[in-house]
Amino acid sequence: MNVQAGGGGGDAGAPPAWEIRKLHILRTLRERETVTATAEALRMTPSAVSQQLTNLARQLGVTLLEADGRRVRLTGAAHLVLRHAEAVFAQLERADAELAGYLHGEAGEVRVAAFSTAVPALVVPAVLRLRRSHPALDVRVREAEAAEAYELLAAGAVDLALSLAAHAPSARDPRFAVVPLLTDPLDVALPAGHPLASSPGLRLADLAGEPWIFGGSGPWSEITTAACEAAGFIPEQAHIASGWTAILAMVEAEMGVALVPRMAAVRREGVVMRELSADRPYRHVVAAVRRGAEGGAGVSRVLSALRESSPTPALPAVTCAAPPRGLRG
Repeated sequence: MNVQAGGGGGDAGAPPAWEIRKLHILRTLRERETVTATAEALRMTPSAVSQQLTNLARQLGVTLLEADGRRVRLTGAAHLVLRHAEAVFAQLERADAELAGYLHGEAGEVRVAAFSTAVPALVVPAVLRLRRSHPALDVRVREAEAAEAYELLAAGAVDLALSLAAHAPSARDPRFAVVPLLTDPLDVALPAGHPLASSPGLRLADLAGEPWIFGGSGPWSEITTAACEAAGFIPEQAHIASGWTAILAMVEAEMGVALVPRMAAVRREGVVMRELSADRPYRHVVAAVRRGAEGGAGVSRVLSALRESSPTPALPAVTCAAPPRGLRG
């Protein structure tokens, strides 16, 4: 494989053939699978994407793409190139992080994407803590669900993404480093006048015959049904809602009961939040950064503030392994 620009024989002043921009395009094509989707993600034209990848293949002296019906697929050589490119991208992130620390010291900007309940319960307290300890560090917050948050992180639009562990990238994903933040217990929301509202030693199984309120689909529906099934029953879904304000309002109106993450609970006069004495389900909140950027001064400070603001720190891995399938988020 010829890695000198233009196929040259070693001119020290020649630019490297493995141009970062072209490698980024190749990596995006691997993720998006089509030239059109790659062009949309990078705000380029499809012809420009094709031209850049053709130039990269010519410079490297290998075939990077092959026809697959009306699409293209990456060759073995392309995957080999990308395995090495991931190390390059990580090293560049480390260089950027070190340079930012050198140039800004206590100052700088960290952009955070987080899911809705994490913003008031975790991110805002962390921002207030940093405002006192590092007033020149500017934290910009963007509410985003997991899929969007990781797209923003991969594109460089944010520096840190918060999500539930079930929706975080795999540890095998070379683009990201994932850091556990907290373990969030799930409590039961009961109407204040419910016979079990003050019952000692409440278990999830005690609520098997109750009408339940949870989402019609998605992770919270899966978490509720999986928790109840692990306790030995299938919950009767009396009402469907995904917002915590709506769910708690229905509980207060004695329309049913619900599982509520502790960090999402909002005090309501007619609702009693009960901690389960056994078979307690919980979800895990994690933060992800681009691999190599976790050592950056600003990102490290934000991660520390998030951990310090967590009411329930992340449990050790051995403890977290116990929940039934579907509760790892």
